[in-house]
Amino acid sequence: MVRGKTEMKRIENATSRQVTFSKRRSGLLKKAFELSVLCDAEVALIIFSPKGKLYEFSSSSMINNTIERYQKNAKSLATGRNSIEENLQLLKEETAKLYKKIELLEDSKRKLLGENLDSCRTDELEEVEKQLERSLSSIRARKNLLFKEQIDQLKEQEKNLMKENIELRKKSEMLPLQLSTLPIVQPLPQPMEVETALFIGLPEPRTTNV
Repeated sequence: MVRGKTEMKRIENATSRQVTFSKRRSGLLKKAFELSVLCDAEVALIIFSPKGKLYEFSSSSMINNTIERYQKNAKSLATGRNSIEENLQLLKEETAKLYKKIELLEDSKRKLLGENLDSCRTDELEEVEKQLERSLSSIRARKNLLFKEQIDQLKEQEKNLMKENIELRKKSEMLPLQLSTLPIVQPLPQPMEVETALFIGLPEPRTTNV
């Protein structure tokens, strides 16, 4: 026979209810004992019968110790939950403040760009104008500072170039060109052309003029 699934509802028959209570109670106490032994867990079990009779099990020497430990942990958990809820509330408030600041900054930015000025009063427009003047003043000061730094850099570069130029001139003066010590190259003599004639035979007699 296959054991059917028990329906989870109150047993109407008193005798069956008492038998089921006794069986289930014994099984529950046995499981609590096994859990404490096998897993080295601190287990406390309290059962009141329908007639008010107390059944209990504790793995420690006294069940009150386990109950006190439970109460302390329950209090800590409650405190922790309260702290978490308080932190969440604070975070929500901070987030709302940041969103408000962002909206104000966006509105101020649009006004500085000349947008959404139709709803502004005279004093608000004057404040926007002052902000623009302060911004322009800061921009000009920054620009002048950058120009001054660039001018100082150019002056320093010019100074370095002048030093290099002076050093190069000094080096060139220490090596003068000595033209007098160079050898004089004489032109080579040109060959003379001499006419010669070849005669075969006795030489002709010389004639003398008397």
